[in-house]
Amino acid sequence: MRMMHRLVRLLAALLVVLLGGASLGCAEPERGIVVWHPARGDEQKAFEAVAAAFEAERGVKVTLLAVPYDAYAAKLEAAIPRGNGPDVFVSPHERLGSYLSNHLVAPAGDAFPDEDLARYEREATLAITDHETRYAVPLASKCVALYYNPKLLPEPPATLDALTRKKGTLPGGAWPIAYETQSAYIHVPLLHAFGGQLFSPERETFAMVGPEAERAADKAKELIASGAVPAEASGDLVKQLFASGKAAAVISGPWLAGELPRDVSYAVVPLPSVEGAGKMRPFLTVDGAFLTPQGAKRTEARELARFLGGDRSAAIRRDVGKQIVATTSAWSADRPPSTLDAFHDATKDAVPMPTSLAMRATWVPAEQALRKIIRGETSAKNALEEARARYVDVMRPPPPSPSPAPLVAVAGAVLLVLAFYAVRRTREPGFRRELKASMPAYKYVVHSAITILVLVVFPLLAGATTSFFAGARETQQFVGLANYVDILTARGKPLSEWLSFGSFYLTLLVTAAWTLLNITLHVGIGLVLGVALARPFVRLRAIYRVLLIVPWAVPSYVTALAWKGMFHRQFGAVNAILSAVGAEPVSWFAQFSTAFAANVATNVWLGFPFMMVVVMGALTSIPRDVIEAAEVDGATRWQAFRLVTLPLLKPTLLPAVVLGTIWTFNQFNVVYLVSGGEPDGRTDILVSEAYRWAFARNAQLGYAAAYAVIIFGLLALMTRALGKIGGEKGEAR
Repeated sequence: MRMMHRLVRLLAALLVVLLGGASLGCAEPERGIVVWHPARGDEQKAFEAVAAAFEAERGVKVTLLAVPYDAYAAKLEAAIPRGNGPDVFVSPHERLGSYLSNHLVAPAGDAFPDEDLARYEREATLAITDHETRYAVPLASKCVALYYNPKLLPEPPATLDALTRKKGTLPGGAWPIAYETQSAYIHVPLLHAFGGQLFSPERETFAMVGPEAERAADKAKELIASGAVPAEASGDLVKQLFASGKAAAVISGPWLAGELPRDVSYAVVPLPSVEGAGKMRPFLTVDGAFLTPQGAKRTEARELARFLGGDRSAAIRRDVGKQIVATTSAWSADRPPSTLDAFHDATKDAVPMPTSLAMRATWVPAEQALRKIIRGETSAKNALEEARARYVDVMRPPPPSPSPAPLVAVAGAVLLVLAFYAVRRTREPGFRRELKASMPAYKYVVHSAITILVLVVFPLLAGATTSFFAGARETQQFVGLANYVDILTARGKPLSEWLSFGSFYLTLLVTAAWTLLNITLHVGIGLVLGVALARPFVRLRAIYRVLLIVPWAVPSYVTALAWKGMFHRQFGAVNAILSAVGAEPVSWFAQFSTAFAANVATNVWLGFPFMMVVVMGALTSIPRDVIEAAEVDGATRWQAFRLVTLPLLKPTLLPAVVLGTIWTFNQFNVVYLVSGGEPDGRTDILVSEAYRWAFARNAQLGYAAAYAVIIFGLLALMTRALGKIGGEKGEAR
């Protein structure tokens, strides 16, 4: 055996030497230019065609990598600083502030010289410029416009009001116009029409306040109250209404054109004006070719970035990718007109979206305010002022960094105690003998221990360490226990407001109620169905079992989205049933009680099959003679179940209850996808609140990590308590 081991080692060493020699004798392969982009479909084909044209013309290899948009920024931030990222990447311009803070981009330099200024649209050039420095080559512009159905509207409307006055006159009772009323992005054109702003680049602050913003919000409320616009319309609902002829016009971007069926007749025009206000001006997003610091040093990468924005490339991206390219030559008058021309015309009146990091934090408070105004919960003035206060709270600077000495002293004391215990343990009689005897067992589990350390323990320690820092991702600073103090004091509010919006204690109460109610229903329904389906006389029970397990088998996010659609105010199946029996439709997400009930109903549907399967499995292990003995002694069915069957089920059911409690306590999918925390974040649970601090409120990763540590502590205590209760009951028996 030893000879075999030596032979294997010798062969491995020889292979390494041979491969090393071969690599020394061969030149290192040319890396070429690496380009990342988030495009799909026709846009991806267009980029592939442009890359092939550049390779043929310059003889330089171009490697394209399509990266999912949801993970795009995170992958760039992880790869570029370590030299593993692209040379050129395509991205929307509004992330420029984040890219500059993370040192992910370099000035465009000779990829966009002054002589090329006349080649591009002025608005697109302004969008990729920061402090008079151009950081990208403009490729394509995107903004929303008005789609209309020529069969329902022979002529495009001159004003928004003229369109809404067609309510009740359109064939089939179609809506005059549909759009995502609760989306701040889609509301911005209306806000601009009244002279308002969502964000002030000059003051770097939330600007959706004042008379102009109030008038715009009241206008949105009026459109829905008059029945001209459907309430609670999502992007999918807007598409379905327009595709089915139930909406004469919709507000959307160029992406909608690719999602509509081929037999749908439509035309596109820039957004109309608003009577008594002005022209609706949407936000403009410009996709640009950015150079990374590594790519900016390479002549080939700079040439490729310039080539991407050139006339030849623009024609390919326009015709193949259906992009609204930012190159002026692509819109010459001698080309045949198309739908793209309308979007191109719309970009001329669009407002470039600010690139400031502070801009990100405006979306959530703005949308929360819009929902409250549309539902009539409060006045526009109060809702918008509250939104500004929430923005200011999220954007407040972190406290000054304290001395790390106390924290280091505590950590040192803990390590000292552990070291003292370890030394004391090694000096115990028989320790070495026991260790030597246990070594074979340790060898079997060492790989598992290492895996758990890498995948579980180290991430937990990293998260706990992050909780001692504050600020956005780009500006982290050590703050000690300040995040925990903020959470446990409701962000410095007086004691009387510890159950107000955003309070940890309010969210904890909701989480506790959510967990208790769900587990009670899971166990109750699962127990009843499990016992019923275990009866041998039940006919077709195999079919029933399969059907009842289906909710558990379907992915939770699919179920959550389906239930969210069923709870829609106007088009949901639940309200359709209520209307059929003569009841009034319910706006399920307008009140805490109904939104919470919708979440619970969805999660109960997802959770009871697990408990049912556990009960059915446990029942098979209960000896039949025990039940028969109880019946011989004169016990009724209920007495036999309560005094014999249920106690025998408890040892199996208790671990399932512990698992179900942990899953339900952290059931992010249902809360996030069904109610989305509505109304006004009051149905959020601890895990969804931590998510919002990490990803929706200016990336406060330290604060979110502190939330995660507290959640971990609560779950550890809860699991320990449930285990102790189960142990005490077991001892009592």
